Amino acid sequence: MLPMPASVSRVPIRFIIEGVEGTPEGELIRHLAPKTVDAILRALPLEGYASTWLEEVYFEVPVRLGEEKATRRVERGTIAYWPAGHAICIFYGSSQPVGPVNPIGRVTSGLELFARVKMGAKIRIEQRQGP
Repeated sequence: MLPMPASVSRVPIRFIIEGVEGTPEGELIRHLAPKTVDAILRALPLEGYASTWLEEVYFEVPVRLGEEKATRRVERGTIAYWPAGHAICIFYGSSQPVGPVNPIGRVTSGLELFARVKMGAKIRIEQRQGP
């Protein structure tokens, strides 16, 4: 069983990316899409192989959900779940989603590292301990 996060509404996470020096961090924010965030949290740690599109990195995960508070417009640094592709997406630039996504959090540090992610690199999201 995972330890309880410092806050139940904001859960700290980190990304481990093959071939990238540094560890981006972020937070999953429950109120953005509660069912989606809860499903992602239950599935952590999640691992997949990176795909890139414009200024976005995404990877398929074994979580199957529909749209929840979905949007086609995101801000730089948004972490989202893409229902059509069953994928976690990280928007590190000004590009926008190809279809509706459920925003689930944001990158809090190391956003620039996502620009270095190579197609096919292994990427892992895990819960981060501490503040």
